[in-house]
Amino acid sequence: MVKFSKELEAQLIPEWKDAFVNYWQLKKHIKKIKLARISKLSKQLNHDFGRSIFDPVRCFLSKKFFTNSGNNNIATTEVIQVNTKSMDSDEEEQVYQTDLLHLFSEEDEVKAFFERLNDELNKVNQFYKTKEGEFVEKGEILRKQLQILVDLKQILKERRRKLNPEILPRSWPSSGRHSDFSESPAESIDRASTETSETDDIIAALEKNGVNFINSASTRTKTKNGKPKMAMRIDIPSTTPTRTITAVTSMLWEDLVNNPKKLQGPGDYINRKKIQCAEKMIRGAFVELYRGLGLLKTYSSLNMVAFTKILKKFDKVANRQESASYLKVVKRSHFISSDKVVRLMDEVESIFTKNFANNDRKRAMKFLRPQQQKDSHMVTFFVGLFTGCFVSLFGVYAILAHLAGVFSPSTGKTYMETVYPVFSVFALLSLHLFMYGCNLFMWKSTRINYNFIFEFQTSTALKYRDAFLICTTFMTSVVGAMVVHLLLRANGFSPSHVDAIPGILLLIFLVLLVCPFNVLYRPTRYCFLRIIRNIVCSPFYRVLLVDFFMADQLTSQIPLLRHLESTTCYFLAGSFKTGSYKTCNSTRLYRELAYVISFTPYYWRAMQCARRWFDESDLNHLVNMGKYVSAMVAAGSRITYSRQSDNLWFAIVLVTSVFATIYQLYWDFVKDWGILNTKSKNPWLRDDLVLKNKGIYYMSIALNVVLRVVWVETIMGFHFNVVESRLLDFFMASLEVIRRGHWNFYRLENEHLNNVGKYRAVKAVPLPFRETDSDG
Repeated sequence: MVKFSKELEAQLIPEWKDAFVNYWQLKKHIKKIKLARISKLSKQLNHDFGRSIFDPVRCFLSKKFFTNSGNNNIATTEVIQVNTKSMDSDEEEQVYQTDLLHLFSEEDEVKAFFERLNDELNKVNQFYKTKEGEFVEKGEILRKQLQILVDLKQILKERRRKLNPEILPRSWPSSGRHSDFSESPAESIDRASTETSETDDIIAALEKNGVNFINSASTRTKTKNGKPKMAMRIDIPSTTPTRTITAVTSMLWEDLVNNPKKLQGPGDYINRKKIQCAEKMIRGAFVELYRGLGLLKTYSSLNMVAFTKILKKFDKVANRQESASYLKVVKRSHFISSDKVVRLMDEVESIFTKNFANNDRKRAMKFLRPQQQKDSHMVTFFVGLFTGCFVSLFGVYAILAHLAGVFSPSTGKTYMETVYPVFSVFALLSLHLFMYGCNLFMWKSTRINYNFIFEFQTSTALKYRDAFLICTTFMTSVVGAMVVHLLLRANGFSPSHVDAIPGILLLIFLVLLVCPFNVLYRPTRYCFLRIIRNIVCSPFYRVLLVDFFMADQLTSQIPLLRHLESTTCYFLAGSFKTGSYKTCNSTRLYRELAYVISFTPYYWRAMQCARRWFDESDLNHLVNMGKYVSAMVAAGSRITYSRQSDNLWFAIVLVTSVFATIYQLYWDFVKDWGILNTKSKNPWLRDDLVLKNKGIYYMSIALNVVLRVVWVETIMGFHFNVVESRLLDFFMASLEVIRRGHWNFYRLENEHLNNVGKYRAVKAVPLPFRETDSDG
């Protein structure tokens, strides 16, 4: 049977860990009580030892007295009494205090236990009240947002009906009314005026809720046939320069695409697309609200069980059954007695079912309570199977490569220039996937909520077993293709056909990446493509954590990008048919692309920092952008030095690389990992640590420093042949991938601890409609 302490640690909300009952500390108090009582009893027995033959009777009576406290009125008087007092004349703000009577009043350990228990109860109640108030307030805001959305839908239907009076929308209520063809002209005019009045009332109500209209009821225009034309717009709030620019840019783009001949004033058309976007935002906000309410409900139940368990332990140690009175107070406390959360959850279920699921409760609950995928033993089986296949095939490849002289300086030059770049792309990508799988495993083991941090859907998010399965499948396929390639070359097949195998393999994987069918982890593949799109267009998209996290991964995969460039040139130029690998290397454009590719990941990351500064007005983002600019300068100087080796460029490389490395190390440790705090209780680390062994952090610091300075090899002037140079480049690139995987864990650990410090367990979803004061 699993101990409750382990069960509590496994089930508690990580971001709210500090707000839970400190069950482990209370257990220490129970242990102190137990040790104190054993010591007291042993002293009493030693003092009375040898006095008379009635020692067993005296011992029994002492235990009897110890148990019953020698009080004749014990049946009618409670040993534990709990009082409450109001704070700041607020009736709802209660603080629990315990009065200990009789025997307990003389025991310091029991006093300390109940003082700590009172503090824990007050802490739980206060946190529950705070979160409950936040969720209730969010619920009120969402109800208003939903009402605005419903009214806007009604206005849109009214506008469409007026523009096309002969077409009555299917969803428009028609009960109690005749169609336009059967009613008289007078009835048609009366109905139109009534509906216009209703629309005006809705618009007036919406304007009070912060939705401002341009060209509304008082400024309607008419078309050529005399029918009214609803030209309503929502006034976009422009509280910050960024929002203003974004709003106006969006408006101009939409006007130029939809109505290029007529560009009206600033605003946002009420159209179906905008309403669907608003509906999606409100729906997501309701889902997050429901999730937060579920977490708060779990928080309440777990703490109740914790109080019950710890009081049972106290009764067992004290040999009494007097803690029931305290437990009654716990059950009457706010975090147990309040039913606001349950009622609000029922209300959210009802609203969501009605407005977002067409009254289909089963469909609504799929959104509100998404089911997590269960771990399959088949995935574990295939991970082991493909791992064994990879090891076996790699051994076969090593033997075949040795026999074919692939690694020989004289015969392996062509192979290294043509086939190596393609296969090294797969190898580096597989290594990165393996490191990501290790990251997922460690994050799960240490209860770092990476799905919440990355804003992944728990139902489709990649698990560490899935990452290992993709990695092993990937490498088994690649090594298998390498073995086939060598076998075909050894059997005398035409090189123009054999050397096309790496390109075909690359094409297959690209097709699988964009495959539209719901197979082979489609949500993960499409999420990856969407993130890459955001990175490539980084100045024009709002930057999320997962976006700049992936961009950081790309800065560690510059060798992979350069291999992709050479591979693309090799196959597009048809060099695999002629066997000439110098076609691309001899062009000036190819040499200049080396600079572009080396700069591009750092440029994307710098643009993300610029966008975040523009959105958040935080100067730290500009300082972070300087780090990537210094990395661009250092990378460019090293490329130039590799082609023009002289003392001047050696000095430039040394200065720029040292400066960039120090810059990067400072940002790694202080900003990304949150360590090197001189005032921390853990020397040179931080106060809160996820890993219990502090030595791991010091070893990680040293490892990160060593792997950050591997660029020194590029300026040492060692002379290698083509084969050795290629293998050394692959080894150095692999070290950088390993460093990045190692960096990932501590980066997300720091982000998780920031969420814990701010009790952030629910995503903040932006809402489409702003709230303004009624006077404004």
